[in-house]
This record gives sequence, structure tokens and C-alpha cells, in this order.
Amino acid sequence: MNVYSTLQIGDYHINHCEDDLLIKKIGSEKIVCAVMDGCSTAMDSHFASTLTGKILRKIIIEMGYKALYEKDKQNLDEELKEIVKGLFEELKFVKNHLMLDEKELLATLILLVYDITADEGLVLAVGDGVVCINGNITEFDRNNKPDYLAYHLHENFEDWYSAQSQKIFFDGMNDVSIATDGISSFLKIKKTDSDEKINFTEYLMIDHQNSDTEEMLNRKLKQLEHQYGVKPTDDLAIIRMIK
Repeated sequence: MNVYSTLQIGDYHINHCEDDLLIKKIGSEKIVCAVMDGCSTAMDSHFASTLTGKILRKIIIEMGYKALYEKDKQNLDEELKEIVKGLFEELKFVKNHLMLDEKELLATLILLVYDITADEGLVLAVGDGVVCINGNITEFDRNNKPDYLAYHLHENFEDWYSAQSQKIFFDGMNDVSIATDGISSFLKIKKTDSDEKINFTEYLMIDHQNSDTEEMLNRKLKQLEHQYGVKPTDDLAIIRMIK
């Protein structure tokens, strides 16, 4: 299995890339991928997405150690829930400890847990973003008004989590991608010789060109810029796994 990723600042952004991504294994059997998108109209949006990524990395490392000595294995839903619960509690602690405003913690999250041995996966989207499972694209869009996790830190976790409906279970993984909503922000930024129309989402999440190199997604972005004259105007984070 090959794992590709790219993280790029949007053409309309100047100081910081407000997206982040994470790829981390739990032991040798499970891989966790996440893409985060900080809210541009909030405060220090790059901090929110980066903090979310750092907390997730800590949680996954701890789960990896725990998996070494625990015989009872969790199913995917239990594993996903444990990760999100850890994030929920850590964000609540950091918010109180650093006396942060809610606006400093606004970031969307798409979280994927894949069991390599069982060949099964589960995706949870908290807020906006795009998921592609074996060629089937699902876009989560709330008209640019995502329901951020940070809005709910005062609530009971169990109640909040049970209400989450943006979940996708899959098995028989061939080609799976997760991306922030920057993948829908491509615009023409310079004139080129090519007038050919291209579906940017399909090109990045389905097309296999350059899959022989780990830089596949970065090469595709360069090709879109130089051949078609387009770039994402919003920040963009993509993780793609091809078997």
C-alpha cells in the first residue's frame, strides 16, 4: 500500500497555511490519517489545525503502546471513538489551561482509521471536507459554516458523538482519499496554452497518473498550475492511499 500526501497554502492566503495533516500507525495493523482545516475568519487558524494534529499524534502514540500489552482488540468504531474522545478531552483541557477563546480552536477534522489486516476502514468528518472511497466521492459541505468540534466542548461527549452522522464505513480498500475543502477552491490564476477542462477533485483523488512516485500529489498540483494555470485559492491538505 502506498500513502501519498500534500499540504499547500492557498493562493489567497499570505502568512500561514491554516490546514494540517497527520499520518500515523497504531502498531503494525492500523493506520490513522487526518486532515484539519482552521477557520479563516477565526483567530490564529493555523494554531487550531496544528494543535489538533499534535494532540491526535499524542493519542495515537499512546494507543500504540497500549496495543502492545492489551490482548482484547477494539473494533474500528470503538477505536475511532477512543481517538475522538481523547481529542475532545485534550482540547477541553488546553482551552481551560491556556484560557483560550473558542475562536482560537476552530478547525474541521476528517479522521480515517484503516485496519490493514481486516481490510476495513472508517471515516468521520467533523465539519467540511471531501472523501473518496474507491472512486466514489462524498463532499461534506455546510455552506461554509462547519459545525466545529470546538463548539461542543462544553457538552457531554457521549451525547455529541452519538449524534455524528458524517461517517463512512468501507471494506475492500483499493484507493481512498481524504481532503480539506480547499480541493474545491481551484481557480485560474494565469493564462496557459491549454483550454482543456479538468475535474480537479477527480484528478487528485481518482486519477493514477504519477502514482509510481511518492510525490504524486505534489506533481499533480504542479501540473495543474503550469499546464492548466490553476491553483487552490484556499489551503489544501490531501492524504491518499492506494493498494
